[in-house]
Order: sequence, then structure tokens, then C-alpha cells
Amino acid sequence: MKTDAQPVALVTGANKGIGLAITQQLAARGYIVYLASRDEQRGAEAKASIERLGLDVRPIRLDVTDADSIATAAGRLQDEVGSLDVLVNNAGIAGQPLPPSQCDAQTLREVYEANVIGPVSVTRRLLPLLRAGHRRTIVNVSSELGSLTLHSYPDFPFAPVNLLAYCSSKTALNAFTVLLAKELQGENFRVNAVNPGFTATDLNGFTGKRSVERAAEIVAKYATLDASGPTGGFFTESGMLPW
Repeated sequence: MKTDAQPVALVTGANKGIGLAITQQLAARGYIVYLASRDEQRGAEAKASIERLGLDVRPIRLDVTDADSIATAAGRLQDEVGSLDVLVNNAGIAGQPLPPSQCDAQTLREVYEANVIGPVSVTRRLLPLLRAGHRRTIVNVSSELGSLTLHSYPDFPFAPVNLLAYCSSKTALNAFTVLLAKELQGENFRVNAVNPGFTATDLNGFTGKRSVERAAEIVAKYATLDASGPTGGFFTESGMLPW
């Protein structure tokens, strides 16, 4: 049962990796957290792993590439809690690691469907619930690989990661962040993109150097901003990133 004092959050792609760690950290802060995943069984297993820590979350099936799934999830939220305080658009895929000259249209479609159209569709459907909430916070989990400015620097540490589909999808997600923040000015929303850093997840074959727990802390910081917090920014552990 939700109380007026309990904020409600939904995290997409939350059955593993950074998403699972974000869910755990928000639950530990007293949020009612909907653990959204494409696969119900994996969602149930993720819920069980968090419950072993003495925390309670609510698994919910949500495939960000499926309009019916998004609509069903929105309907359940409306019925159970009636509002949403925090949306973390975390779900995403890497796609085929192809440079610009070799990237085919199908790879672009698949990556953009999950990494751009998915967050846009989820946000659009859940916006009425966010407007009914008190905290009105949206975090889009992005990447420094989406920064055109950083890619233009020859000494950028990740310059060799020149993958058209993934990198440009995060650039597009950043654009969505800026434009949505601008649209929602005056409604007390906080809409930000956050780079959790090069984290050991299955997205990169667990080659990342950062733990999912630390990555989740960075995202959770911007998911729990108060009313005076920034909006329309692109943030990382050390502060703002260039677009």
C-alpha cells in the first residue's frame, strides 16, 4: 500500500546490471520501485535477489520496444499507485559493433528502437503519471560515447569506440533530454541525462572497470534530486559533460 510520503519510481531494464543496482538503491531510500523488465521470469528472479536484502520492489513487465507492453504497464501503475515520481530510462542495447562505413540499416533500426524510440515512448506514456507525482524527475541513462564534443577530441580515451549505432543513439537520447526539459519548463520537472561510466555489464562483455553499484550511485543521485536540482543537463561522476 502506498502512503502519501512514499515516492514511486520505475526503472526500465532493471532485472540486471546497472538497472538492478539502481532499483536496489532507490528501494533502500524508501521508494516504491517498479522493477521493469521484458521477461517476467527474470523480473521475478531480480525481485527475489533484492528481497534477500530486506527490500521490497514490484516487478512489472515492460518491453520498451512494444507499445502494448508500455500501455499495460502504465495502466497497472495508474491502478496501483495513481502517480509516478521518478522515471529512469535505463534499458538499452549495444547492437553490432560496427563503424560508420560498415553499419547497416537493420543494426541502426534495432539500436534506435531500444535506445531512443523506447525511452521516448515510455516517457510519453508515463508523463501523465509523472505530472500527478510530486518529484517529477526523469533520468535518461546515457553515455559519454554520445558526446559529439568528446568524440572530436583526439585524446578522448574512448575515441577508438567509433560505433555508429550505439554512439549516435546516445547522442539522440541526449537531444531528447534537452528538448523534453525545455518543453517541461515551468512544470517543475527535472529531466537529465546521466553517464554512469564504463561499467562491467553484459553490454560490454563485462570489460568495464566500474562496479554496477558505483554506476548506480551516480544515476540515483540525479533520480533523487530535490526541487532545486538542475534540469536539461548531461552529467557524470565529476559533474557536467559537454554535448
